[in-house]
Amino acid sequence: MRKQRKIKLTTIMDVKEFVTAAGECDFDVNIFYNHFTVDAKSVLGVLSLDLTKTLTVEYDGEDRLFEAMLDEKDAARVHAVA
Repeated sequence: MRKQRKIKLTTIMDVKEFVTAAGECDFDVNIFYNHFTVDAKSVLGVLSLDLTKTLTVEYDGEDRLFEAMLDEKDAARVHAVA
């Protein structure tokens, strides 16, 4: 089952943490904004996105640590703290 999550990556460290966590997954992880989709395991790909916007992560596996990191980067939560 394909899952989607809305996240915010506000710093370079957020991007590094996200890409590292995605790289640990044994399933495909994509991240996109509008119609531009990149491999979430690519630092350059993720950095090419507009990090001022809410991004959508799409994946079809389960990884407890990856999903915990997504919880931390949840767009609604990041906006509430800011």
